[in-house]
Amino acid sequence: MAAPGNSPIAIAFEGASGSELIPTPVLLAAMLRASEKVSDLVFSPGRPPQVEIHGQLTSVEIPGASVLSADDTRRIAADLIGTNKQAINTLREQGSCDVSYGLPGMARFRVNVFIQRGSCAIVMRVIPTTIPSFASLKLPSQLEEAAQVRNGIVLVTGGSGSGKSSTLAALLDRINSEHSYHILTVEDPIEFLHNHKKSTVHQRELHSDAPNFALALRAALRQAPRVIMVGEIRDRETLEILLEAAENGHLVLSSMNTIDASKTVERIVSTFPAPEHQSVRDRLAKTFRYIIAQRLIPRADGGGRTAVVEILKSNSRTRDCVEQSERPGRTLLDAIKASENEGMQHFDGEIAKLVRSGVVDLETGLCFASNATVLGQELARNMV
Repeated sequence: MAAPGNSPIAIAFEGASGSELIPTPVLLAAMLRASEKVSDLVFSPGRPPQVEIHGQLTSVEIPGASVLSADDTRRIAADLIGTNKQAINTLREQGSCDVSYGLPGMARFRVNVFIQRGSCAIVMRVIPTTIPSFASLKLPSQLEEAAQVRNGIVLVTGGSGSGKSSTLAALLDRINSEHSYHILTVEDPIEFLHNHKKSTVHQRELHSDAPNFALALRAALRQAPRVIMVGEIRDRETLEILLEAAENGHLVLSSMNTIDASKTVERIVSTFPAPEHQSVRDRLAKTFRYIIAQRLIPRADGGGRTAVVEILKSNSRTRDCVEQSERPGRTLLDAIKASENEGMQHFDGEIAKLVRSGVVDLETGLCFASNATVLGQELARNMV
């Protein structure tokens, strides 16, 4: 398969015509054939279709779609949105919208259509048709314990494209396979499709199945789920309802765009007004079970990226740090380091292991470290 680089990937297929843009499903299928490692498809006026492979954008040469015009991207956007009136209204009113799109037999996509300089641009995240396993994602084995949690909050955090959705899907699938629960998800849009296994799974998509997160979650509390999964926490109202659900005995799974466990706690607390901060800390300390933070780091051999995972579990010391706030000598990082025998781990400790084993080179490891200075000093001492 082709690899990303400066040279465009050429794709040829029968029936292509240079006179007009080829049908959207055919175009998407051709782009997916560029590589088994395509993570995103990008359509922008004035550029050829592009795919992202291992974090790098590469143009795809396709007959009939050499350089996209504003009319081309508008037509592709219309095909992807279809008859979803809510998405159309959101695009008009807010300048962007999210939808899901399926290419039968090949892939599903999480699609964002947005307006830039008066024209449409599109980014499509590829969602595999099969739900990933813990083993296929090469996640730490101790994370499988998170599937045995009976109540409380389990958060998966990280930047955009760090694999949060895949980890949540693997976790939910493990619960689905091992427990006879009612699982309810609220997603924008639905990504991985979960079939009923031992559990019964209902998946609700924003706009098509429910107008907003708040109404869907308020309804969920009356629909007797044992597990509630929310694709992403975006606002205070969602946080409030999820805290309430966890306090009432539900298991809550969700994700946030935060860089590590400590920043996740601070983001949650700061979402609420200052007079409520201590109350939120108290509630979070009692309800959180895991905060799992992820980063994808390029491998030294050029063979893609490897996942680095920080794991914070609930114990007396970590709960104290959340409830009382961090202070010198009593930080969440200190608590993680002191609890490694319980399966906790921190980013820089895991990056150091990858650098020592040659999986990641030193420069790259330092770029992705939480504290590059301390990590660099530690690695230098070990090399002496």
